[in-house]
Formats: sequence, structure tokens, C-alpha cells
Amino acid sequence: MGRTIVRGYEKLVLDHPKVALSLVLALTLFLGFYTHNFKLDASADSLVLENDRDLEYFRTMVKKYGSSEYHIITYTPHDDMMSERSLNGLRALKKELSKMPRVESIVSILDVPLIDSPKVRLSELADKLRTLETPDTDRQMALKEFRTSPIYSNLLMSPDGKTTAIQVNLKRDEKYFELLYKRNDLRLEKGQPGFGVKEQAELDKAVKDFKQYLAYLNDLQSKEVEQIRQIMDGQRDKADMFLGGVNMITSDMVDFIRYDLIVFGIGVICFLIIALGFFFKRFRWVLLPMTCCLLSAFAMLGYLGFMDWRVTVISSNFVSILLIITMSLTIHLIVHYGELYARHPDFDQRTLVQRTVRHMFGPCFYTALTTIVAFSSLVVSDIRPVIDFGWMMTIGIALAFTLSFFLFPSALMLVKPAPAVSSRDMTRAITEQISTYTQKHKSLIVGVCILLAILSAVGISKLRVDNRFIDYFKKSTEIYQGLEVIDKQLGGTTPLDIFIQPDQEFYKFLEEQKQAKDDDPFDDPFGDAFAEEEPEPENYWFHVDTLNKVEAIHDGLAAMEEIGKVQSIATAMKVVKHLNDGKMPEEYDLALIRKLIPEKVKKSLVYPYLSDDANQIRITMRIVEADPTMHRKALIEKIRKFLVEDMGIANDRIRFSGMAILYNNMLYSLYDSQIVTLGFVFFSILGMFVISFRNVYLALIAIVPNLLAASLVLGIMGWFGIPLDMMTITIAAITIGIAVDDTIHYIHRFKVEFARNPDYIETVNRCHGSIGRAIYYTSITVTIGFSILALSKFIPTIYFGLLTGFAMVVALMNNLTLLAAMLILLKPLGRPTADGSSGP
Repeated sequence: MGRTIVRGYEKLVLDHPKVALSLVLALTLFLGFYTHNFKLDASADSLVLENDRDLEYFRTMVKKYGSSEYHIITYTPHDDMMSERSLNGLRALKKELSKMPRVESIVSILDVPLIDSPKVRLSELADKLRTLETPDTDRQMALKEFRTSPIYSNLLMSPDGKTTAIQVNLKRDEKYFELLYKRNDLRLEKGQPGFGVKEQAELDKAVKDFKQYLAYLNDLQSKEVEQIRQIMDGQRDKADMFLGGVNMITSDMVDFIRYDLIVFGIGVICFLIIALGFFFKRFRWVLLPMTCCLLSAFAMLGYLGFMDWRVTVISSNFVSILLIITMSLTIHLIVHYGELYARHPDFDQRTLVQRTVRHMFGPCFYTALTTIVAFSSLVVSDIRPVIDFGWMMTIGIALAFTLSFFLFPSALMLVKPAPAVSSRDMTRAITEQISTYTQKHKSLIVGVCILLAILSAVGISKLRVDNRFIDYFKKSTEIYQGLEVIDKQLGGTTPLDIFIQPDQEFYKFLEEQKQAKDDDPFDDPFGDAFAEEEPEPENYWFHVDTLNKVEAIHDGLAAMEEIGKVQSIATAMKVVKHLNDGKMPEEYDLALIRKLIPEKVKKSLVYPYLSDDANQIRITMRIVEADPTMHRKALIEKIRKFLVEDMGIANDRIRFSGMAILYNNMLYSLYDSQIVTLGFVFFSILGMFVISFRNVYLALIAIVPNLLAASLVLGIMGWFGIPLDMMTITIAAITIGIAVDDTIHYIHRFKVEFARNPDYIETVNRCHGSIGRAIYYTSITVTIGFSILALSKFIPTIYFGLLTGFAMVVALMNNLTLLAAMLILLKPLGRPTADGSSGP
């Protein structure tokens, strides 16, 4: 069966190369037709776990308490905040922003009610309150209120009074939420009894409809963000301004992804052309591998469009990585072809191409397979962009391998034989010098590597899985600058919610009360007809003692260094107390106030923080990420300890939510999954080594240099305090998957050369002089190719590129030194005997 396939393949590729090239071109054009469907995605959905219970709870609470979509503009005037020029700038912004189609309202210091400038009475809350635009308002008194008010300070105004915020509230997009909730509800039903083919079809349609609308909405948001920036540009002579908010971050992230795709692609292509010209110095050896690379990338982009897979910030580098891996594959083919031509210049082209393909198919297949295993390990993640990245690279590598082994030999069959390598080039001299050094200092090399392994282990123990979101961006970007201003001047950035339920005694009380009412034999059947009003149902939180406790919790959280603005029902009570001469109203007055508070005030100060039945409270806060020592998981545990030990609230009554929790869950889930899959990658590659080399001892030796490369990168991250984030956390598995390519080629050649002359020293010399050059070429190509990712505007991508590139250099040196030294010292193929053969 295998021989039939080989004969069929050779007949097609070697005897009918034009047909083979036509098939490759047809496949590429078919897939390329769908490149117009290629889309980018930077939505919040792309940074959370799909099966996270906290995500399910978060969405439930959003339904319950509501959620608004908005933009934030920070406004730091050049003149005094209350000067006419500064306020005119705010007025002009408000006027122009109000004209935008999706804007529902604008909240600024110009129009929020003033209750302390001068101070109003509780009874006047229902009246029309004074604003900054009221003609006789004392502006300096209003500024003091903005700076000190529990409502406005750290929200609309910085404590120093130099920066204010404009909140641009957008109309609720009912269609978006309808599609979102429909998709989410169907996802929750999946796996439940009764979920069949019909329901799966509904889910597929819901996912497709949501994706299509999300793409439309992303385009709309990008245009909206651009329009807001144009409006801001008209007032920049009056103030320093930055735009913030989820929509702005999403829009700019899409721009980052588009920028990375273009810059990485162009950068890698230019570098590969230069590298190929430098290595091989012939036009055909530049054109042929570049054609393989470009067709693979083009076909893969079309495939993503065909499947409607969106590229996110995590997968934005997939084109450049695919180009690098494809190039590495073709370089090995070129070098081996060149070596055959140099040894047998009399061979015809068919023989040269046939022997190249036959000799290189095995090692190239295993190198592609090991790289696929590394990337497929990402598929076990619960994070959709990481899963998609794993599948993109898995399918892309398989596609590149297939296209290369059809395109490369077919194209060569249409041209005459030509040299590809020189016996006098600089690369051979370098690898031969490394061989000589390795033979002289075998023990030293092994000792240094053992020391590096120990240092790496210590560094790995220092790794932390956390990062400040602000650190993902360069300081020159508006995202960073806007987040920094909001973080330092306006109460923090990352939202964190706490929901607290009543204690169990309250539920028992309600049950007893209900039971007593049901059992009352004197219950008046006509009482309801004469009752003026239904009595208020009993609640847990809206009482003097419990509200005082909420205020204590509120103040305790606000006192934490890592926490910025805190908002809760206590915010409203602080205002009530202030207007009531610093006293909490009596129980009866409190119930009356709850009824008399104007609906507009309730929407701002009550409904977002107290459930309708007043039996659940919500405390919202924003984490100050400007603190470089901030550790998100430790902060959450610190808050939990405060609530349980200091406030006496049972742990089962507390539930954390918000983007801080969802993002933290995503990072730790990815970390846990990568720990498991790193072991899977290790044992899978070890198994493939055993199958490929047919020698367990040799396979164990071969895995060591690659483990050291991955460990050293992680160790350096630990020593230098580089945190594991959504991209760097995948480095170890990917490093092993790519680095073992060189090991496979080296061992494969080592076995061939050793069979000809079973002398370990001579075999190492010959391998360094032949396959060593190919390894050198590919490693340099891969290293610089990954280093091009440093041009990104996204810091995790920069770390990923530089660290992976560094790992490739380490893997190269390990393969040319440590691997060679271990082969000489441990003699895994047996010891040479007197007759020149190898023995056990």
C-alpha cells in the first residue's frame, strides 16, 4: 500500500510536474477566493473562558442589574478647571458628541446635580436641583463638591480638581443583546437531555448570526471611535484629552492586529528574501521557497475566511509563524538537494529530486508532526482565541508541508540541475569550529548545561501568572495613556464586583413568616379589599444596621491601596447622611426616603447596587493597575479575608464577578492547561522520537537539549519578573515543538553517517559539516523571523517573539554542542568494534 502511494506520488510529481503544479494552483485559488471573508476580532468575548461558571454568573448579573455601553473622555484643561475657556471646551465637546446617532446621553460636570453647592435638604431631593450651568452657581464651591463628593470624586473629577471625565452613554443595542443571549442560552442547553440535531442547528445559526452582527458592530464602533477623536481634535488647544472605554480598546486592538499582520508579513517576507539570497546566492533558491511560503499563507488566509475563523490579538502572528516554519522546511530540502548535486554532479534532475524527496520526507514529516503536536496542545484550552490559534497553526503546518512536497519537487523538475551549497562558505567553517570545540570540551559543555538547568529550575519557581492589563501596551499608545490617566486620576481601570447575599437566618425567618401567614386561622378574607396599600415585603439590606455594615465594607475596600473608586448602596447613604446632618435616618424615615427618592436618582445610586427585593447588594470597584506590585489573585484573596474575618460575612454569601475575575480565570486556566499539555507534548514527541529513531536510549538523549531550551526561557522569565500572560504562557510547548525539528534532522543524518563509518567523532564532524549547515540556516531564519514580532504594538507579542527567538538560538547551540557531546560520551548506537561495525 505504502509503495503504491509512493509510486503514484512520484509519477505525478516527477513525471507530470505541470499537472502537480496545476493542482497546487487550483487548490490555492479555490481557498484564496474566500480571503475576502477574512475578519479580525478583538471583542471582550475573545479574552474569557467559554465554559467558565463565573462568566455565566457575570452574564446573569448583567441581565439583572443592567449594563450600559459608553465611551470615556478624560479632559485635563490647560487653564483652571472652572475657567470660562475650559468650560467652553466641555460645552463644545458635549454639543458635537450629542449629534452622533448612537449617543443617548452625556454625563459631565456641566449637567450633574449639585447637592452641596450650596447644601440642600433631604426634602428638596425631589425638586429640580442646581447644576454647574445654573446661572448663579458658585463655581469654586461646585469644584469643591466635585472633588470631595462620594458620588463624583474619583469618578467625574480627580481629587486634585485638574482632570474631569466625560461619559458618552450609547443607546442600548437590543439586537446585539438579543443575539448574544440567544447564543449563550443555547450554549448552556448543549449537553443537556433533549438537545438534539435540531437544537444544534439552532445553536450553529445563533453563533453565525452573532458573529456576523458582531463584525458589523465592530466596523460601526471603529467609525464611531474615529469620529469621537475628530471631535476631540477640535478642542485639543484647550485641554489634554484621552479616549477610553471598551469600544475604544476593541477598535484600537483591531488596528493593532491589522498592523501586526501587515508589518509581520512584510517584515518576514523581506527578511526571508534577504536570508535566502545570502545563504544560497541563486535566484531560483529565493523564488522557489518564497513561492511555497506565500502560497501556503495565502491558502491559509482563504481557509480562515471559508471557515469564518476570526484572527485575534493572540493569533495575529500566525502568518509570520507559518512563513517561518514553511521556510525552515524548504531550506532543508534545498540544502540536501545541494549536497547531492555537489557529490553527484552527473546525476540528472529526476534522480536528484527523487533522492532529495525520499531522503527528506521522513525527517520533514516528523518535524512537521512534532510542531503540529506543540500547537495542537493549545486546543485543550477553554479560551476560544487560543483554541483557534492552535487549530490555525495545526492546519496551516499540514497545508504547508503538503504544498511544499508537491510544489518544490514539481517546480524543480521544470528546470535544469544547479548547485545550492558551497563547500567553502562561512557557515560550514562556523559549524566545523563548533564541532572541534565540542569534542575538546565535552565534559565542560555538559557541566555548564547542568548548571543552566539548575538556574532555570530556580527561575521557573519565581514565575507568576498575572499581569496588569495596562502593561500590554506601549507607553506611546493612546490605550496606555488613557488607561494611565483613568487609573491614577479617576479611580482605577479594571472593574471588580462583589455580590453579597443575606445570611441563612434571614431565609429561615422569611419561611417562618410565610408559614405563619398560611396557618393564621383568623386571616381576614376581606382584608385585602379594604387595604390601602400592599405592605412592603421584608428585606435584608435596607435597614439601618445592615446599611451601616455595608458602609463599613465600602470604606474598608476604599482604604485598600490597590482599590480606586468604590460604589455601592452606601454611596447613596453617605449622601443621605450628609444631608441629614451626618446622621443615619431612623428606620421609619429610611423606608420613606426609599419611596421618595426620585426615579432618576434611583437609576444612578440605588438600582445598580441593590436588588429589587433589597436582598442582594452589589459593590462595584475599580482596581488601580498603576501599582507595579499589584497581584490580581492576591488582591481577591485579601478582599475575601477582609469580608470574612473583619466583617463577619460567611464565605458562601460572597461572590466575586467582573472582568477582573474573568480575566484572572482565563490566565490560570491557560496556565493549568499548559502544564498538563506540556507533559503531553513532551511524551508525544518522545514517542515520535522512539518511532523515528527506533532507539529508546537515543530518543531520551535527543529530548534533553530541547527541554533545556524551553526551561531556560521560562527560567529567564522568572528571574527577570516577566509574567506569564495569554501569549508567553504558550512559549514552552511551542518552543519544544519547533526546536525539536533540528534535533530530528541531526539525529536522522547522524544515524545515516554512523552506519557508513561507525566512529562517533568522525560522524559528528560530518554531521556538523552537512546537516549542521541546514540547522544553522533554519535556526537563524526562525530566530530573526520571530524577532520581527518585536515590531508589534502589543507587549505580549513582543515578549513572545523575542523569547521564542532566544529559545531557537539556545536550541541551535544545544543541538550543535550538548547533543553532539552526549552522543560522543554516551554512545547510544553502540561502541565501535575492531572490524569497524558498532556493537552493544
